[in-house]
Amino acid sequence: MSRLETITRENWEDFLAAPAAVLMLGKSDCPACAVWTEELTTFLENDSEWISVRFGKLLLDQPGLGGFKKANPWLAGLKDLPLNLIYIEGEKVKEFLGSGADRLANRLRRLLAPPAP
Repeated sequence: MSRLETITRENWEDFLAAPAAVLMLGKSDCPACAVWTEELTTFLENDSEWISVRFGKLLLDQPGLGGFKKANPWLAGLKDLPLNLIYIEGEKVKEFLGSGADRLANRLRRLLAPPAP
């Protein structure tokens, strides 16, 4: 079973409320999104460091996402994809364009590292 969840109108609120979640925004006709999906899926198949983090993919051109789009009005100005969003306890704390498992892991390490003593 893939750790990359498909995010829909039924589960987006629950997904974003997780203690830590990474949401990839894309579109079904976006070649860069397809490449990043493949890279991210492979990364997650081999990952043991980020087991406590939920990973999801939401395709903005799929029907039924009015609630998500209404809750995130900034999406109307979004031009470039894929966009990755990192949420902690339901709050968006980081976003970055493009792909790269190493880039993602570095951001997660900075955001989720335990505080220094």
